[in-house]
Amino acid sequence: MTTTLSPMPPRPESPPRALVDRRALNLPNLITVSRLLLAVVLFVLIDVDGWWRTAAGLFVVAAFTDFLDGYLARKYGQVTVLGRILDPFVDKIIICGAFIFLQGQTSDGLDSGVTGWMTFIIVAREMFITSLRAVLEQYGKDFSAQWSGKLKMIVQCLAVPVCLLSLSRPFLDGVAPLLTGEEFTRLRDGLLWVTVGITLYSGVEYVFRAVRLWNASPPASPQK
Repeated sequence: MTTTLSPMPPRPESPPRALVDRRALNLPNLITVSRLLLAVVLFVLIDVDGWWRTAAGLFVVAAFTDFLDGYLARKYGQVTVLGRILDPFVDKIIICGAFIFLQGQTSDGLDSGVTGWMTFIIVAREMFITSLRAVLEQYGKDFSAQWSGKLKMIVQCLAVPVCLLSLSRPFLDGVAPLLTGEEFTRLRDGLLWVTVGITLYSGVEYVFRAVRLWNASPPASPQK
């Protein structure tokens, strides 16, 4: 007598880990949230005019916390789903928001040097690459940051405080022994164009990398 074995029923999928739990309430994530609050304060300072040196210092502090939360999360094994969502989101809020608020900003006969096209390129690149990364990682592709993306972030973090300081007449008068106000403005403009160029280059490089990843092994269905 032949016994036919019935197929084993599929194993139920394990429930997804909660987005916010005790593990997510850690120091790196709290630092990330504090950076979001600093971003809001920064935008207020830019909007009310006249607090340029304070705003520049605040941006530098916020940029440092971006390094700090990632370092602590990796060092102490506190990388969480919430952190992976919040950290890049807050980074893009503070960078894109700073350029948006600086666009066309003037004070005491000075200007920020940030144009509409510069802001458009920076914001569009961030939005597109974020969407591209979300799709690729959904299909299990490793689309982590490359050197061009990290360099892009560094020059953007340099450009924002320089633009803020270029709006401060007392600061420009204070750097006179080293640079004239006109020379500092030319330095700022050069840094802004370098920022735009690296932003464009990194965006194009990421697109070509995404195409190579996809063509190397086209996935059948997204991962759940």
